[in-house]
Amino acid sequence: MLPAPRTPPLTTPGQSFSWCLPRFVSYICCSVSWSLILRALFCCPLGLSCLVREVLQVLGFEVDAVNSVQFSNHTGYAHWKGQVLTSQELHALYEGLKANSVNKYDYVLTGYTRDKSFLGMVVDIVQELKQQNSRLVYVCDPVMGDKWNGEGSMYVPQDLLPVYREKVVPMADIITPNQFEAELLSGRKIHSQEEAFAVMDVLHRMGPDTVVITSSDLPSPKGSDYLMALGSQRMRKPDGSTVTQRIRMEMRKVDAVFVGTGDLFAAMLLAWTHKHPDNLKVACEKTVSAMQHVLQRTIRCAKAEAGEGQKPSPAQLELRMVQSRKDIEDPEIVVQATVL
Repeated sequence: MLPAPRTPPLTTPGQSFSWCLPRFVSYICCSVSWSLILRALFCCPLGLSCLVREVLQVLGFEVDAVNSVQFSNHTGYAHWKGQVLTSQELHALYEGLKANSVNKYDYVLTGYTRDKSFLGMVVDIVQELKQQNSRLVYVCDPVMGDKWNGEGSMYVPQDLLPVYREKVVPMADIITPNQFEAELLSGRKIHSQEEAFAVMDVLHRMGPDTVVITSSDLPSPKGSDYLMALGSQRMRKPDGSTVTQRIRMEMRKVDAVFVGTGDLFAAMLLAWTHKHPDNLKVACEKTVSAMQHVLQRTIRCAKAEAGEGQKPSPAQLELRMVQSRKDIEDPEIVVQATVL
């Protein structure tokens, strides 16, 4: 299953900045004590930042991370302890990078954020980095909410939406919203594949050349056991004209709630689009296939640990990243994308 429905404020500790090889990458999101990050500027929860770092390092990137939050564990558990990074603290960390002239990145990746001033500081930092390097690629996972039983709801403050619409998305080169987030950003509802691509065209006009709707409630041609994701990449020809590639992916659903799948998807998509910049089909096939391997291994291990007939605990459902290293590095393609 893909970053399927996001679990609300499962803010895995620590947002962070990071860099990647052969290019620098920065990632901003939450992170928890057992997650890794890439060589890029990266901001997200701590545990998730660790996850991102690990994935990007396996795929050949060096990573620097600034943890937006640093928790003992992700919030899918009953209890957690830790600290939340403020916008002022984020600014201080970035100023430290500048003072040492190590604020040079080729990628920036951002994830879950729930504070308007913090998101505004991220915008300022990405703008400065893009001024330094016009080729910098900004990958944004606009984590805001999801749908449950057909009804969408936000699990971040609503005052973040205009910041995403007016400042973040126009700066982004790649965005990975779910269906509900794509609807929020575009101001349009999605009831069909055609409407989804119309929404993606709106998002293209806002700025990003690559848009991937990571999960949707649209019916899959393969049946109700499958989850559909859609991708759209706008490419410019030498004569200045543009051509758009559209793809559809269908992944078998997994009956479990995982934490970190959205960060895992965004990190791998960043890496595979770097390796296949003009082929969204291949980049998404490798991304989604690697995710399938990770999730299937995780659910097998979790069920074995829980015992027959028992529901796996959050600890047992922690993504098996170390055991999946080879699948992340060189995934066997088990999900084929359809070019539309």
